[in-house]
Formats: sequence, C-alpha cells, structure tokens
Amino acid sequence: MRAVTIVDGKLVWTDHPDPVAGDYEIVVAVRGAGLNAADLMQRLGFYPAPAGVPADIPGLELAGEVVAVGAKAERFAVGDRVMAVVGGGAQAEMAVIDERCALAVPDGLSWEEAGGFPEAFSTAHDAMFTQAGLAMGNRVLVTAAAGGVGTAGVQLAAAAGATVVASVRSADRRPDVVALGATAAVDPEEALALGPFDVALELVGGSSLPGVLNALSVGGRIVVIGVHGGGGRAELDLLALMHRRARISASTLRARPLLEKASVAGAVGAHVLPHLEAGRIRVPVCATFPMDRADDAYELFATGGKLGKIVLVPPDSAG
Repeated sequence: MRAVTIVDGKLVWTDHPDPVAGDYEIVVAVRGAGLNAADLMQRLGFYPAPAGVPADIPGLELAGEVVAVGAKAERFAVGDRVMAVVGGGAQAEMAVIDERCALAVPDGLSWEEAGGFPEAFSTAHDAMFTQAGLAMGNRVLVTAAAGGVGTAGVQLAAAAGATVVASVRSADRRPDVVALGATAAVDPEEALALGPFDVALELVGGSSLPGVLNALSVGGRIVVIGVHGGGGRAELDLLALMHRRARISASTLRARPLLEKASVAGAVGAHVLPHLEAGRIRVPVCATFPMDRADDAYELFATGGKLGKIVLVPPDSAG
C-alpha cells in the first residue's frame, strides 16, 4: 500500500507493507481520512505516535470498507462501511482498526463526511457529556467554534437542549456556525460577555483560559481539548476558581488505553449516531485533497479561517 509518510518533517507519498489484522482487528481500505491539528504537530516532531501504531504515518480518523477481518473479530464483515478514531496511520490506502473502536457508517453519509466524523464528534461528546456532564438547559461556550471539534461541539450541545454561544474570530464563518445551532456566534470578547456559562469547551488554549474562567457560572466546568491557538500555558486567578466552585479538566483521546477508546466509541454509537442518521447533526467538510497532495491540505489547515473538516482521500478517488 501507499501512505502519507513523515520523512524529516516532510510529507512523502510512498510504499509501505500492507497491514495485517490481529485477532480482534479489521483491515480497512481507507476512503476518507480527516486532518487534525495533531497531524501538524506530529509532522513537526511534537506529538509522537503511541506504541503499536505506525510512527511515520499520520492520521487519527478514517472511514472505509472492510477488506479483511481477524480470527476473533465478529462485529463487521468484508464489505462493511466503517469509521473510527485510531492512534495513527489513517492517511494511507489501508489501515488496521480494533473492531471494538469502529462504528458503522450510516447509509447516505459520504466517505468524506464519514472520514471527518470520528475524531471531532468523539472528542466533543466525551469532553462535554462524559467529563463535563452537560445537561438540557445548560449554557455552553465553545471557543474556536468554526473548526472540526468546534462545529461538532456546537451541534451536540444544541441537540441536547443547551443554549450555545460560539466564539468565532472569522466574521465570515459566524453565520455558518449559527446555522449549526449556536444561539450566537461572535468574536471572543463579545462571547465572554454573554456568560455566565455552565460548560466551556476550550479549543484555543492558554491565552483564552483566564477569560473563560471569569465567564463561568457557579459550579461551571471547563474542558480543555486544544492549545493550538493560544499556547500551552496560562496564569489563572485561583480565587475566581474557588469562588465559582469551578472545575477545569483536560483531555486527549490518542494515548488512552484500548478499552477506554472502545468506551468512547460505544457512547458515540449510542448517543451521537442517531442524531447523524436523523439529519439533526452533520459533518461540515471544508475541502478534500488526494493523499498524494497532503502538503496542500496541511497548508490550508494551518491558515485557519475554515469551517469544518479537511479530508484526505485516495488519489484514485479524488475529483
């Protein structure tokens, strides 16, 4: 098979051995692989792949057709359409998935949409519902709300009956985010003024966190899942944290143990896929690129100002 390969910080489309399924694994012919900030960080050498996944093939999410199953794999058969969050190796013609982490692709969902679904919606659902306990009637702030995880967070919170304020720097993207379910999509300072918030999905990082803390309600919860726009350090007013009886947590999916990843996938399958199948949520796709033009996709991702996902597809399927 061929794969996007990191060689001395550059992306090369080159040959690799075909993957082989272990007992509980499936081999998938990849039809779409979403691009994420973690891929850019890995390319720069700041986010190495965990043990057991390809160290030089980026990609944390994919969708495709099952082409082989392991000896003990029972959930899927050859020809099934599946999608999943993986530890790496998604930006390739073929990839291996543990079947416990895979989800069936709903009928009617395009490969590009399916390839951009798993990481964004799994991350947003796990952060807001499992960690922050978001409930109907809560007021929610989503920072950097026009990106992949941001658009997922806005839609999931709105579908759960929350009131959602979206922080969006690009004025051009704000009407699109409102169309996804936000009550308001405004610049960051104006968003903070619309508090207090019960839950904040923090995607910017250190420069954003102090202001978000001050915009929390009593008992409010912040979940940090991105530091790409505001740095990895913040100076916080601990008295404000104490007075609000607030909680700050943080999360990544990539390095979690297999069974924890399977639990996240199970929650998404039970609580998010029904919304996707019913059309209550969608996967906004900003652009698609053939995998042999991954450099162009990474460059577009780094420019910012986009709405939703950038997805890589096999060269022979690109329009």
